[in-house]
Amino acid sequence: MTGKAYLVGAGPGRADLITMRGLTVLRQADAVLYDRLIAPELLDEAPSHAERIFVGKRPGHHAVRQERINELMVRLVHNGLQVVRLKGGDPCVFGHAGEEAAALAAAGLPYEIVPGVSSAIGVPAYAGVPLTQRGVASAFAVVTAHEASETASGIDWRALAAMPTLVVLMALTRLDSVCTKLIAAGRNPLTPAILISRGTTAQQRTLRATLATLPDAQLRAMLLPPAILVVGDVAALSDTLAWFDPASVPAHHMFWEDE
Repeated sequence: MTGKAYLVGAGPGRADLITMRGLTVLRQADAVLYDRLIAPELLDEAPSHAERIFVGKRPGHHAVRQERINELMVRLVHNGLQVVRLKGGDPCVFGHAGEEAAALAAAGLPYEIVPGVSSAIGVPAYAGVPLTQRGVASAFAVVTAHEASETASGIDWRALAAMPTLVVLMALTRLDSVCTKLIAAGRNPLTPAILISRGTTAQQRTLRATLATLPDAQLRAMLLPPAILVVGDVAALSDTLAWFDPASVPAHHMFWEDE
């Protein structure tokens, strides 16, 4: 048999936001290598014979090294298996799909990238925040909060601060640093900002404030990870456009219990 790898985006959290193509290949898998930020019930869609291999990170446990994931995927495909690499959001948006595809290509093995709904877009939508809006914002940028670390990252914070809408993934890790850097780079401290926790699931919570006041507001609210930050005038639209009621979602549509 000829093996093949599928790099599949599982969507932003809610299980039924995976694409039809993603669900099709998942149901044909011999092995599933999955991350933490997928809906747990998606694993039930794989065939009963499929091996389920966790390669993400849980509290108190180190993440599997990317090199090891690449090696494992290459070995499984080489052995003739249909392998699904299942990851949250879109595999090509901070999902290491490029590195995994390069490893497969170097080994001469077939693969397919199955796009998913990026959390950078899907989560704000569930909070009533369109990233672009006529007369409000005509462009947006996406970055991770890790770029706000003390080590040099090469990110131009003045350019990010000038974007009409900025989406920051993994926002809780360095929320205060991100807000401070944006203000120092010229962003108005009164700019609307919204923090969205566990978006699209039954656990979704939001916190709206200004760029300057959001870190202190989060200290009181204590929203849980994973969370996304949206900075810009579009964040204020959630006051009137928020449509999603987390209580309307089945309780099993949520992130792992020990997140």
